[in-house]
Amino acid sequence: MQDGRTEKSMIIILKPGAEKQKVDDLIRFLQSEYSLEVQRMDGVNYSILGLIGDTSALDTEPIQERSVVKKVMRVQEPYKKVNRAFHPDDTVVQGSGFTIGAERLAVMAGPCSVESEEQIVSLARKVKAAGANFLRGGAFKPRTSPYNFQGLGEEGLKYLETAKAETGLPIVTEITNVEHVELFVRKVDVIQVGARNMQNFALLRELGKTKTPVLLKRGLSATIEEWLMSAEYIAAGGNPNVVLCERGIRTFETATRNTLDLSAVPVVKRMSHLPVIVDPSHATGLWWAVEPLAVAAVCAGADGVMIEVHESPAEALSDGKQSLLPEKFSSVTQKLKAAAELMGRTL
Repeated sequence: MQDGRTEKSMIIILKPGAEKQKVDDLIRFLQSEYSLEVQRMDGVNYSILGLIGDTSALDTEPIQERSVVKKVMRVQEPYKKVNRAFHPDDTVVQGSGFTIGAERLAVMAGPCSVESEEQIVSLARKVKAAGANFLRGGAFKPRTSPYNFQGLGEEGLKYLETAKAETGLPIVTEITNVEHVELFVRKVDVIQVGARNMQNFALLRELGKTKTPVLLKRGLSATIEEWLMSAEYIAAGGNPNVVLCERGIRTFETATRNTLDLSAVPVVKRMSHLPVIVDPSHATGLWWAVEPLAVAAVCAGADGVMIEVHESPAEALSDGKQSLLPEKFSSVTQKLKAAAELMGRTL
C-alpha cells in the first residue's frame, strides 16, 4: 500500500438501481486501465465503489458521465479501508456467538491480570451474572517496569479457556509478541493490541492476515488519525474485523493516570465505520471514576466498555487501584442498562 498522503483515492457513488452489467464494466475498466483496487460497498441508502491506489491520472469527467454514476468524490484522508466514506454503514464485528457494534452493547469485564485458574473462573462467573458478555484478562502483560508482574503467559491462556468453558464468555486478551499470533488465533476470541503496541506495524500486519477480531487500543500520545492509520494496517492486510478502544491519552494532568478523551467517540464515529469501545479503568486508574465515565461513554455513542474487576483489589498483582469489586460492577451494569436504553440500545 502506498503512502496515503501522496496517492489520491476516490469513491464513486452509484445511482439507485444501477444496472449490474454496466457497474461490472466500470469496475473492469478501472482495474485494467488504472490498476486500481476497486471495492464495492452496498449500503442502506446507496452503493459506492471505493478506489484505492494512485488515481491522480484518472479523468473524472467521463466517469461522471456514465449512466450508473451519481457522483465522483476524491478522498484526501490517508486511511481508506477504515474510512466512513468508503463504508457508509457502521461495521458490526462478528465472532463465534458475539457481535460488537450492533444494538447490544459489548461489556468486557475481568481482572487486569490472570493470576490463577481459581481466580479467573470465579470472576468469570460473577461478571457474567452481573451482565458482562465478554471476559477480559491479561495473560501476557507488558509493564512499564521490568520488575513488575509480567503475566502467566500460555498458562494464563489455558486458565482463560477454562473460564470460557465454564461460562461461555468470549475471551479478550492482549497480545505482545508477533510470534504469538498463531497461538492467539487458536485460543482467543478477540485479540487486544495494547496502547504500547498501537504502532507495532509488524504485529499489525500479521494480525491483518487473520480474520480474528482485533481490539486496537489508542496509543498513549496518538492522534485520532494515527490511531486510524494503525487500524488501516490491519484492514489493508485483509482483516476487516477491527474494534477501536479509547483508553485515555497522556496530557499534562496528573490527577488521573491518563485523560479520557470521550470526544474521540463521536469524532471517530464520524470519520470511520469501525466500532468504538471505551476503557475507563485504564483511562483514570481510579476505581471510583469508572462508573460515571462508563455511563458517559455509552451516552457519547460508544459500542461498549471495558471494565476491570477483581475480588480483592488491594491484593491484585496489577492495577488494583482501578479495579471494581464484583458487587460494584453489578451496580455499574444496572446504570449502563439505563444509559443503553436512552441511546436506543440494549445490554
